[in-house]
Amino acid sequence: MGFSQILFSWTAIIPVIVLLYYFFRKKYTDQSVSSTLFWSEIMQETRVSPYLKHLQKNALLYLQLLALLLLVLALMNPYVKKSTIAGAQTIFIVDTSATMLAGKEQSTFDAHKKEMLSLVNQLDGRPVTLITTGNTPQAVLQQETNAKDIEKAVQDLQVTYESAQMNKALDVAQAFVGETPTSIYVFTDTLDKKQLPMEKDSVKWIVQGSAKDLTNIAITKFAATTDGKATMALVQLQNDTGKEHNLTLTLENAKGEEVITEKVTIPANEAVTKTFKDLPLADSMTAIIDVQDDYAIDNSQSVLLQTATSKVVVDQNMHQLIQKGFQTINSGVKIVPPLQMVDSQDATVVTNQTALLKEMVKPIVLFGRDDSEKIEMNGVVKTTNDALFAFSDLKDIYVSALYPAFDGYKTIATVGDKPFIQRSTEGDIIILADIADTDWPLHPSFPLFLWSAQQQLAESIGSLGIFTPNEQRSVALAQGEWSVYAQDDEFLSTVTNGLLTAPMKPGVYTARSNSEEKRLIVQLQAQERVIEKGTSYTLGELQESGKEEVSKTSFVPWLILIILVLLVSEWEVQRRRGFTN
Repeated sequence: MGFSQILFSWTAIIPVIVLLYYFFRKKYTDQSVSSTLFWSEIMQETRVSPYLKHLQKNALLYLQLLALLLLVLALMNPYVKKSTIAGAQTIFIVDTSATMLAGKEQSTFDAHKKEMLSLVNQLDGRPVTLITTGNTPQAVLQQETNAKDIEKAVQDLQVTYESAQMNKALDVAQAFVGETPTSIYVFTDTLDKKQLPMEKDSVKWIVQGSAKDLTNIAITKFAATTDGKATMALVQLQNDTGKEHNLTLTLENAKGEEVITEKVTIPANEAVTKTFKDLPLADSMTAIIDVQDDYAIDNSQSVLLQTATSKVVVDQNMHQLIQKGFQTINSGVKIVPPLQMVDSQDATVVTNQTALLKEMVKPIVLFGRDDSEKIEMNGVVKTTNDALFAFSDLKDIYVSALYPAFDGYKTIATVGDKPFIQRSTEGDIIILADIADTDWPLHPSFPLFLWSAQQQLAESIGSLGIFTPNEQRSVALAQGEWSVYAQDDEFLSTVTNGLLTAPMKPGVYTARSNSEEKRLIVQLQAQERVIEKGTSYTLGELQESGKEEVSKTSFVPWLILIILVLLVSEWEVQRRRGFTN
């Protein structure tokens, strides 16, 4: 505490003058009145509360002296020193990943928001830039000086469940620094000091981490498959605490009905894997653990049974452009001799062997036919409203010859009035032409068609696969208006030009058009299922001052308020005694 106007200390003589005035004021002579009528009562009151009587008698003096002393103090302008943010500007980097929801009485994210709001009072007019993390860091505020706008932006922050990718946010922050002395506050759970760019001397880093004693038990892996008759599931549980835990593991179907429940004991700092066989058939399944820890979001996980991605195997007899095309969109594609194709029952097969349509369990891609002769053809290519053509427009390609069509198969593209591309009732995709008889590889639609075909056959026709929170991905959907809905049919977003933005929270969702619907899963990334020990520290010093900056908060407004209350009290005391006395 200090005084900025110490010269006004001479005014302390005023209370002294008032005190001397009371000492040398005119005194009245006591006059005795011969009466003992009230003597006993007066003496009793005096003996009981002598100090109160003294205070009542001299109340006006004490109030006036106190008011004058406070006035002298106000003239000297007392203040209290308070640490403030150093530098000419401030940058807040806020981690909005799912792990920020961990916490005991309150989440780390909420604690950081409170800390940011308290720092706003220390800005003293400095501009603030607010950056949130994620796959694409966002500058929510840029050089903002209005305290109310800063507070509103902080209060509106929410967890996006995306992986932090802190390096990207740090790069964005560096772009705002320049040569300006800057304090950068990083609000996260844990951050290695080696990740901070320390090249500039004009930056002070303040890292605010999570608590160090957070506990977590998580579902780290969950998979489920079906052979069409029964379902098999695998669940891996991880105990990151130093104590053994007993918990209940439950598997539920899409309707929330319990499929199986089992008691599980997990030793300290170990993982346990549970396998379940011969479960009832289900389209989707959710694993839930009933446990009390400091991070609840990873205590459940959902899967679609149709979303297991298969391998892609291309017949060695296929044209080089087909082989290279599939290898470009999927690095795991294998080229297999024709006689070995039938052994690839667990893969998506690309071939011209017509017999494999019946021999393969999974749908295949048939480019041409080996059981028929092609005939010359000339005409314009036309396509139907099918998801295969969501990104590939075939109207400009040239086809000189076609193979005969399959009876009973759905035709989804034609050349003139002859079938060009068909789809079987089992989901097989048949292209009734050799690539050498077309100029298709010269068009951008060719690799896009291969990608759409691989997407549709590698995953179930009824699902779009697994997404991470807020992930944007091109999906093969039939033409029309598609929207994404939650399980309670709440509208979330619209699919625009085939680009789907996944919902923010993990769970099962549905993409729906007027005549069709496909489901998708949103899952946390693996790193968002692990809680690390929190880290908080400060690095760097600003060269301009070399000292921590302080602000001065004046007491004068409060002193003036107290003086006004004292003046009102003096007036009331004088009124009760009478103004003529």
